[in-house]
Amino acid sequence: MFTDIEGSTRLARMLGDGYRAVLNAHRSLLRGALSDFGGVELLTEGDSFFVAFDNADAAVAACVEAQRRLAGYPWPRADAVPKVRMGLHTGRATPVGTEYASAEVHRAARVSAAAHGGQVLCSAATALAVTATYATAGHSRTAAAAAATLATVDLQALGAFRLRGFDDDEQLYQVVAPGLEREFPRPRTAEAPRHNLPAEHTTFVGRQAELAELAELLSGHRLVSVVGPGGAGKTRLSLAVAEQVLAAYPGGVWTIDAATASGGLPTALATALGLRPEPGRPMIETLVEQCAERRMLVILQTCDAAPGLTAALAHRLLARCRRLDVLTTGRAPLGLAGETVWRIPPMAPADAFALLSDRATAARGGRRGDDDEQLAELAARLEGSPLAIELAAARLRLMPADLLARRLDDPIGALDHDACGDGRHDSLRNNLDWSYRTLGSRAAELLRRLAVFAGPVDLATVDWCGEGALSALSELAEKSLIEVVPGPRYRMSGHVRSYALRQLTAAGDEAAVRARHLAWSLNVLETVAVDTDGQERTVSLTDLGPYVDEWQAALRWASADGDVRAGLRLAGALNPWWHEHGGTGEGRGLLSRLCERVGAETGPAELARAYLIQADLTDDRTERDDFLRRAERAARAAGDPALLVRALGSRRIRLDERGTEDAEQSCRSVIAQAERAGVAAESLPAVLALAELCWRRGALTEASELLGSARQMEAARPADRGRRAVDWMLGMVALCRGDLVAAHDHLVVALRSRLRHGFRGAAADAVAAIAVRCALGGDPATAAVLFGGAEAARGARRTESFGAFWSARQAEVRTALGDAAFDAAYADGAGLGFDRIVAMALAVEHPDLEGDAARFAQIVR
Repeated sequence: MFTDIEGSTRLARMLGDGYRAVLNAHRSLLRGALSDFGGVELLTEGDSFFVAFDNADAAVAACVEAQRRLAGYPWPRADAVPKVRMGLHTGRATPVGTEYASAEVHRAARVSAAAHGGQVLCSAATALAVTATYATAGHSRTAAAAAATLATVDLQALGAFRLRGFDDDEQLYQVVAPGLEREFPRPRTAEAPRHNLPAEHTTFVGRQAELAELAELLSGHRLVSVVGPGGAGKTRLSLAVAEQVLAAYPGGVWTIDAATASGGLPTALATALGLRPEPGRPMIETLVEQCAERRMLVILQTCDAAPGLTAALAHRLLARCRRLDVLTTGRAPLGLAGETVWRIPPMAPADAFALLSDRATAARGGRRGDDDEQLAELAARLEGSPLAIELAAARLRLMPADLLARRLDDPIGALDHDACGDGRHDSLRNNLDWSYRTLGSRAAELLRRLAVFAGPVDLATVDWCGEGALSALSELAEKSLIEVVPGPRYRMSGHVRSYALRQLTAAGDEAAVRARHLAWSLNVLETVAVDTDGQERTVSLTDLGPYVDEWQAALRWASADGDVRAGLRLAGALNPWWHEHGGTGEGRGLLSRLCERVGAETGPAELARAYLIQADLTDDRTERDDFLRRAERAARAAGDPALLVRALGSRRIRLDERGTEDAEQSCRSVIAQAERAGVAAESLPAVLALAELCWRRGALTEASELLGSARQMEAARPADRGRRAVDWMLGMVALCRGDLVAAHDHLVVALRSRLRHGFRGAAADAVAAIAVRCALGGDPATAAVLFGGAEAARGARRTESFGAFWSARQAEVRTALGDAAFDAAYADGAGLGFDRIVAMALAVEHPDLEGDAARFAQIVR
């Protein structure tokens, strides 16, 4: 027990010489009360007492009696009443002479210092001891007196506080009894913290939807695990949620990190809670006892650093502490019953941009740049990874955002640096090392094999990677190295792929794995290009689209070190895609590397095909002629008439030449040579070109006859069937004849086929032709809108062969509408978007359904 007079210095100055009488009376009253209850006075200094008791109930009774005697004493003045504060603590101490040596003595002094004058405070140990000793009190006179006093005493819990010089929390109780004051301010010491959440040195940006969703989950589930890949922002999000839900947990929110906890997880949590170890008792028992009835939240961070220990701690706390909730973060779930697994999504595009902008501003010394458009592009390439965004912001000190974005095909090479530290958040490589080391051998092998795929894969593709792939895939998904997306498909982020490719190279398996990927690409191409009965399917860019990235990745390998024939097969399949969607430049480069190896590893037929594709990809006439001459020589060497006709036809036909006679003669020559060689279908391009030349000079009957003969050729060529070029030209012939019924029929067939098979540029030409049909049918307003939409959709795919025809028809529509109305309708069409423009073109009424259609008029008569 410690006591002293509150404000003794002020009282002494106020009373002067009269203070000695007050001090002596105070001492006498205290000594009388202490002796009545067996108190031993160890030290008296000034106005303070240090007293020991052999049991807690006597100590409390002595304090109550002393306060009553002080309150009832006739002090000389009303303002001269000494207000004595008292503090009690129970603990072990070692006698040294006439004193005790122990930290518990200092704890008792700090309890007393927390009290106000007239108040008696005691520690939790004393409160517990009072209950126990009072229940077993003996029948001595002192015990009887203490029992009588304690019968009127209550202990009021004030809460947890921090005593000066002590790191743990102390539960303080106020002794309440008749004759003692009851109302006091809060104890004069720091209140124990309600959490140990760190103060963040950067702002938390975005993630508001995720915050709300996670807080809602915590309100209804006792164990919630935030799972996701390294660097996804799990820790930061969990701490932000903890700040948000703090008011819902009166017992506080406490976080520990399994990756940095020393002395064991229970000890780390006990230290955070301010609990002291008890001799001979496991710390986990102390934890569950202290937390048993507290409404609190425990956050276990980085559980994958010690999965077994964190799972055991979470299970013990949840089983023994019914009001306690647990929030965990890690790359894999704990696997406990009742666990709610919440996988953290990538940052939304707007949030990713906001975070990158904020961090970039800080990296630039607080100066905001004017490169928001480039930052948005960079943020989109970073796949919503907060770690990648933070690293990218640091890189912006060295280079502009657009340059950094172009380097992100290899995120690790672009964002990491040689001087990065050893921590898992210092670099992408360190972060992924953390996960990779925990993988089993099969899972690590599957990760390396999947790295060569350019995009998400399905389960059949995973099985292609080898036996036991399904269980390995499960491990990769559980540890957040593979994301499961709707389909289901299995996706690897860019920085995981970059890391896995490095591991593949280090393992020495790259050649074998990429050769396997090339074989898979050819297998998929066969399923797309060949029907079940062995017949070639109509080429459809819509069907090819999902596989283009994979085939291009396989072609890059084939052009460098892989199988040449396989590379040429893929290049031939990709050629129409490159024309429609861009990529002809890269295609030429890959073909050039393939051609360097074609002669040595394949025959002249493969070389001819390679040159034909290269000629098709180039825009330079001289270069194109050179490739076609090479293709012609290689085709003659191979003795392949079909290849020879293709080479000759492509080289001789020049529709853009001024003189049409030479062009027509070239076409007829190629057609005749194809017929003689028995490969008439190969002359389809020449037949179509000749029909167009006839159409230009008004020989519409000859054009129609040529096109009639070309139908069977087109049906025999899978590469051309989807474009329906014969119907397209027949529609153009019908327009020139003024036959709107035939024109409508042919053009709608062409448009539907081109749209279905993904030939957007050719579909735009069909829309323009339907615009002409509308103009000829007396609807110039619709024609102007369709012209605008077709022009906007063509872009780089513009068909110049009919440029003069479109211009002339547009001029006629402009004259009919007037400049202002035409320009407004044209602009409307350009802004509608291609899908709506196509829908509008297909919705144009058939001429037979128009009110004054000639056929209906005849029926009426």
